[in-house]
Amino acid sequence: MTVLLSIILFTALGGVLSVLAAAVFLLLPEHKQKHVLPHGISFAIGALLTGAFCGLIPHAFEEVPVEDMSTLSATILAGILLFFVLEKLLVWRHCHSHACEAHGEESHDDHHHDHGHSHPVQPVGHRPAGMFIILGDSIHNFVDGVLIGAAFLTDVQLGVVTSLAVAAHEIPQEVGDFAILLHSGYKRGEALFYNILASLSTVVGGVLAYFSLGDMHQILPYFLTLAASSFIYIAVADLIPSLHQKTDIKTSLQQIGFILAGVVLILVMQGIAHRFEGKIDGERVEQSGIV
Repeated sequence: MTVLLSIILFTALGGVLSVLAAAVFLLLPEHKQKHVLPHGISFAIGALLTGAFCGLIPHAFEEVPVEDMSTLSATILAGILLFFVLEKLLVWRHCHSHACEAHGEESHDDHHHDHGHSHPVQPVGHRPAGMFIILGDSIHNFVDGVLIGAAFLTDVQLGVVTSLAVAAHEIPQEVGDFAILLHSGYKRGEALFYNILASLSTVVGGVLAYFSLGDMHQILPYFLTLAASSFIYIAVADLIPSLHQKTDIKTSLQQIGFILAGVVLILVMQGIAHRFEGKIDGERVEQSGIV
C-alpha cells in the first residue's frame, strides 16, 4: 500500500466513521447519552495524550539534529499558547453575541473542542449558525488531514497512531456539531449529510500534505510537534476539566479505567503498525535483492 493510498484511506475512514458514530450516539435515549459520553471523553484523553507523548513527539525529535531540539520543544509550547489564544478569541466571539461569562450558560457536557474552535451547544434556531459550525468543522478537519498526512510522510506507524488519536477526539466533537445542526433547524438527514461532507475535508488536507510536504522533510517535525501540542491542549485544557465535575470514587475509577483503555489502545495499535511496517520493509528488501 502506497503512502498516498494510506493517507486517503485513513483520513476518509477516520472522518466518516467519527460522524457515523456520533449519529448513532444521538439515536440513543437521552439518559443513555449522558451515561456514555463521559466514558468517551475519558477514552479520548488517554488516546490523545498517548498519541502526543508516545508517538508524535518522540518521532519529531528523531528527525532533527541535537542542536535543533530546543527549537522543536519551543514549537510545542508555542502551539499550546496558539490554541489557547484561538480558543479565547472564539469564546469572546460567542460571548459577544450571547451574554455569558466563561461558558457560564453551558455545561461541559455540551462544550467540545475543535483545535481552538469552541462551539457552545445551544438552541440558536437559525440556519446561519449551523453553517458556521459546518465551516468551522471543515477547517478543523482539513487541519487534521494535514497533520495526518505529515505523520504518514514521516512514518507509517506514526500515521496510523495519529489517525486513531484524531478519531478518538473527533467523536465527542461530532456529537456536539450534530446537536448544533439539529438545534439550528436541520433535519437529521441533512445534519448527517453536511457532517459527512465536512469530514471529507480531512482527505483534502491529507492529500494536499502529501503533495506539498513530500519534498519538505525538514519541516515535518514541526508539523508533528504542532499536532502534539493540539492533542495536549485538547486533552488538558478542555476534556480533563469536565471529568472533575464528579468526584465520587466509582466515577473516578471509571474515568481512570477508560483513560487507561485509550492509552492501551494507542500503544497496541503502535505495536501492530510497527510490525506491519517492518513486514513491508522486509518484503521491499527481498524484492530489491531479487532484482
